[in-house]
Amino acid sequence: MKNKKKYILPLISMLVMSIVLSACGGGDEAASGENGSSGSGKVKISFIHWRGEDVEALNKTIDAFEKENPNIEVEMQTLPSDQYQSTVQSKISDGSVGDVFASFPGAQFEAFTKAGLFTDLTGSSFLSAFNSKLIEAGQHDGKQYAVPYQLVYNDPIYNVKLFEQYGLTPPTDWEGFLALCQKLKDNGIIPIAFAGADIGPGQFMNTMVMNNAPSDDIFTKVEAGEAKLTDEFWVKTLTQIKELNDKGYFQQDALGTKDPAAGALFIQEKAAMLASGSYQLAQNKLQNPNLEQKLLAPITVSADQAKYEGVHTTTFMLAVNSKSKHPEEAKKFIEFLSKPEVASEYANQTGQNVTVNDVKYDTPELQVAGEWASKKTVFQPRFTILNGDNQKAVTNSIQAVLSGTSPEEAAQQAQAIIDQHIGK
Repeated sequence: MKNKKKYILPLISMLVMSIVLSACGGGDEAASGENGSSGSGKVKISFIHWRGEDVEALNKTIDAFEKENPNIEVEMQTLPSDQYQSTVQSKISDGSVGDVFASFPGAQFEAFTKAGLFTDLTGSSFLSAFNSKLIEAGQHDGKQYAVPYQLVYNDPIYNVKLFEQYGLTPPTDWEGFLALCQKLKDNGIIPIAFAGADIGPGQFMNTMVMNNAPSDDIFTKVEAGEAKLTDEFWVKTLTQIKELNDKGYFQQDALGTKDPAAGALFIQEKAAMLASGSYQLAQNKLQNPNLEQKLLAPITVSADQAKYEGVHTTTFMLAVNSKSKHPEEAKKFIEFLSKPEVASEYANQTGQNVTVNDVKYDTPELQVAGEWASKKTVFQPRFTILNGDNQKAVTNSIQAVLSGTSPEEAAQQAQAIIDQHIGK
């Protein structure tokens, strides 16, 4: 009996130590949330995007999702849009961040596709909740890699009351647009608030080139070497932007003006138009409740030559990381966002139109953008430029013109950069 006790006591000691060590090890893993799980046994997924202004609304969406899916926890992270475009690929490349992530269309979507970061969503049942035409920007080689969630009209915003005060209506040709700008200038109003230091060139170029371009795929042809920026369409576009600047239709030092400052000129009703897009309607209204806003696009040709009335973009493209350890939970989150009632709440809280069917818009700003659904618009030309360096070369040529470079020389400088990337 004594011998048996000798064996039993060490065994009990070993068992106790094993339990203690196991508990300690388990505690460390739970605290660190390794493998996407929390201490409560929930699966944790990461959601990363650039829409910092949507955080409050998306936190409510996430709360509702977690209530409906108590075994899933969503951790959201945002970056400023410029930082997102330059750094997010390295952050999400190993799958530790961004089980669900957002992509810009165009160059970023192309880069993510080449890097193999997208999970193929083709055939997912939730895709039927979206307007099929509006999610084409998330397709590549016939596969649906990302789902555009926001619908934006990249047309300048105008102050309805100021237009009415001076008897102005949106013009239908270039001469009419110049006359409108001159009338505003003559009355001490800045015709166009232009953020030349950051977003202005990339936004305004779209409506300025839409009717000058010989085809919708002109920038695709430029990148393939089948057309050049020194061709008439782009030199004419730069010439017209230079004309607006030379005639004083932008504010002073437009090239040095950043987005918040340009927006302030419009919000304070010192400028009649803001060269941005529908995505700023809600923010403008929030800062000046008396503003009445609508959209217009400068028509750069005669009325009978105009193919398009404006520009649209489908963006904030939601995707599942191909390296995610929890792809099904990530898909479930996107599926939740695709519900009409969820998308409606998001849209009305953020002031963003969406690509989901059967959404109800409550605010005048969303309804203003909604009016453009029946107009003839083209997908944002800038986002058809798939190489990031090429895209920057195009927008830089606008800044060059504003700094005094001739349109012909600015186009040549941009084309030289394009030439370096052809065939690569």
